[in-house]
Amino acid sequence: MDLTILYRGPLASCDYDCPYCPFAKRRDSGEQLRSDRAALERFTAWAAAQTGDRLSVLFTPWGEGLVRSWYRKALVELSRLPHIGRVAIQTNLSGRTGWLAEAERDKVALWCTYHPGQTPYERFLGRCRELTALGVRHSVGIVGLDEHLEEARRLRSALPPEVYLWVNAAEGHTYTDEQADRWTSLDPLFPYSRHPHSSRGLPCRTGESVVSVDGDGTVRRCHFVRTELGNLYDGSYRSSLGPRGCPLDVCDCHIGYVHLETLPLYDVFAGGVLERIPARPPRTAAQAGLVAPGPARRPLPFVSR
Repeated sequence: MDLTILYRGPLASCDYDCPYCPFAKRRDSGEQLRSDRAALERFTAWAAAQTGDRLSVLFTPWGEGLVRSWYRKALVELSRLPHIGRVAIQTNLSGRTGWLAEAERDKVALWCTYHPGQTPYERFLGRCRELTALGVRHSVGIVGLDEHLEEARRLRSALPPEVYLWVNAAEGHTYTDEQADRWTSLDPLFPYSRHPHSSRGLPCRTGESVVSVDGDGTVRRCHFVRTELGNLYDGSYRSSLGPRGCPLDVCDCHIGYVHLETLPLYDVFAGGVLERIPARPPRTAAQAGLVAPGPARRPLPFVSR
């Protein structure tokens, strides 16, 4: 079996207090942290034992995982296993990076988010440069709020061209065409994030080759559909895997809609779906010499072949 797992344990604490995040500056108790560690160690042991399968893992904690030693250890250990294709994590990159020297650099990857106002720009950029020096695959992104635009431009100009800078549409935010164009000039794939994607009844890889797992081992098709498919640790989920349409009206989060079969994103991110790294540097339609139809003349995402 070739399976991608989105793992989210009970960890909910974060060292940042972003106003657009409901988990900002949340503190876990000692007991909660011990529970999260035990859950992660159980998952890591299970993954290590699945030598007959090929697994890829993306950790998507509500809080910041890499400030916790057990997440760093899990990434290193999993990256060294031959049956693990990729192990990645979403992170604010607030912690140190030197520990990544112990990981298999062709398997470990980071999905990094820059939060202006939460960390000095030079510190975040320095961490990115450390990842580049270590040879660690990583993408860098930012939430597309007006007050972040100049910082995003500054970051794009400082990052190496091969490092993809993605932009997430702010939750609940509507963009005019002019505003969207500004963000698309930084991230040619921003149009995919700008609007929620209709999904009800459409084929999606979640529930077949991609699943979500929580700290208790409960398996669901993705983070956004609560129906249970079984449990990871007793193997009951396996009989529930199979093709199925999405039960939700829309999907508006990248870790969800990237798996929709009606979108071309598995081709766009071939080899880098988990860490959000395109196979080739994306270009806007204008850069490719194409023109979008319709009166708005909006740039369309284009990936050179």
